[in-house]
Amino acid sequence: MTDALSLPPLPRLLVEPVVRAALLEDLGRAGDLTTDSIVPAQARFSGVIAARQAGVIAGTDAAALAFALLDPEVAVSIARPDSSQVAPGETVMHLSGPARAILSAERVALNLLCRLSGVATATASLVEAARAHGPARIVCTRKTTPGLRALEKRAVRAGGGSNHRFGLDDAVLIKDNHVAVAGGVGPAIRRARAGTGHLVKIEVEVDTLAQLEEALAEGADAVLLDNMAPDALRRAVAMIDGRAISEASGRITRETAGAVAASGVDLISAGWITHSAAIIDLGLDVA
Repeated sequence: MTDALSLPPLPRLLVEPVVRAALLEDLGRAGDLTTDSIVPAQARFSGVIAARQAGVIAGTDAAALAFALLDPEVAVSIARPDSSQVAPGETVMHLSGPARAILSAERVALNLLCRLSGVATATASLVEAARAHGPARIVCTRKTTPGLRALEKRAVRAGGGSNHRFGLDDAVLIKDNHVAVAGGVGPAIRRARAGTGHLVKIEVEVDTLAQLEEALAEGADAVLLDNMAPDALRRAVAMIDGRAISEASGRITRETAGAVAASGVDLISAGWITHSAAIIDLGLDVA
């Protein structure tokens, strides 16, 4: 698992628009009617966000920012930084300051923290399942929650995984429909190379060993071995023989990750660690 101290925070410039939009959505047109009518303006609050189930933490910066945006006087102390494993009952962060701000930001902070910790925990489970069988790294995909991609991809790193491309503009990934339109793997790779800069990597998805042979002949930088059984993956890795990065993809679960990793692929990509990860239950309690 990633060392908590080695995972740099995202720039606030990236995180703040997401948190601000979530707060605006929750506060609506009139603010927090419940808190503002019940809690005196001068009231203070001291509490903790604690784990109610085991997991891996991610998103503490976003959660802390939710409180700070409502009132910079809210003091936040992180007890368990991102990538930390927590057990039920462990404190993740301490909070103190104006009660209204803490109570009004509570749901947004927890939504982000629980969601991102769920992504980190799902990733960690897949990393653990593959680790004993081969050196393959677990990578995410673009199947992320709209608006949360940067945060969810960082949560993948908090869980010990690595990131695939962040968007359509940072690498070429030739999929089956691109191949169909181009008239084959070879023409698709040649067109991609002609249409992009010399620093742009080209990966191509292949379904068969014949397509793989064509991709290797064209000098693809990486090949995505889609929905191949472990035996086919082993043959594919042998064919590649270090000439390209090998990536296995296609409904890979905790139960199948070991066999996939044992094939010798370099990467295992999984969409579910972002799009279907269950949240980790965390809650705010009065200290």
